[in-house]
Amino acid sequence: MNVEMHGLTRRFGRRPAVAGIDVRIPAGVFGLLGPNGAGKTTLLRMLATVLRPDSGTLRLLGRDPAHHAQRREIRQCLGYLPQSLGYYPNFTVTEFVEYFALLKEVSPTRVPDAVTRAIHRVGLAERAGAKLRTLSGGMLRRAGIAQAIVNDPELLLLDEPTAGLDPEQRVEFRRLLREIGHSASVLVSTHLVEDVGVACDRVVLMSGGHLLFDGTPAELSDRGVDHTIGDTPLERGYAAVLASARS
Repeated sequence: MNVEMHGLTRRFGRRPAVAGIDVRIPAGVFGLLGPNGAGKTTLLRMLATVLRPDSGTLRLLGRDPAHHAQRREIRQCLGYLPQSLGYYPNFTVTEFVEYFALLKEVSPTRVPDAVTRAIHRVGLAERAGAKLRTLSGGMLRRAGIAQAIVNDPELLLLDEPTAGLDPEQRVEFRRLLREIGHSASVLVSTHLVEDVGVACDRVVLMSGGHLLFDGTPAELSDRGVDHTIGDTPLERGYAAVLASARS
């Protein structure tokens, strides 16, 4: 398993943002769904080794992120796109992605090819020399995805990656996710249920810091057979699970 969580908990004050999560994640593409405040971003930040859990155990790529040396090894094999990614506006796309490649300790001899490939995979090859301040919101998001995949990560964490992407770009993004998921674990936090249904092998649904559902998109759709909210079976299943948790 690339990710193993047992009783994973993180509090902010008295409020548990993540409350005793148990999930095991092998290779594949996994959708992380839930309403605002569900704990999705906090969970991703713990998996990205940005936050430490208050309790529970976490193993990433067979390593313990609580140990400095192992945490460094994890970060070399990790790709992470937060909701808000800071950047230097005068960097070009190439400089931006190269900067993250160096942070992830990609071998200097591999950096040029790795950067070129990552930029090409997100469809920004024609804007590789453009400064970030000149890019649209969708292009900036694609540059963010490029930095996340420049090291060919074994674990890829994406927080609302399709924000700002147009429908055609979202289709290409889903294709990229499926491609990466053949050999890596990909966890995508999104509010777009459609993305989960098309691209993901499995769905994890959270609310109030708790895990409500862990299964396939088809199994989630089955939960919504008698539910009236939502335009698609998957949306109805999502609404049904949330409604059941509130009742």
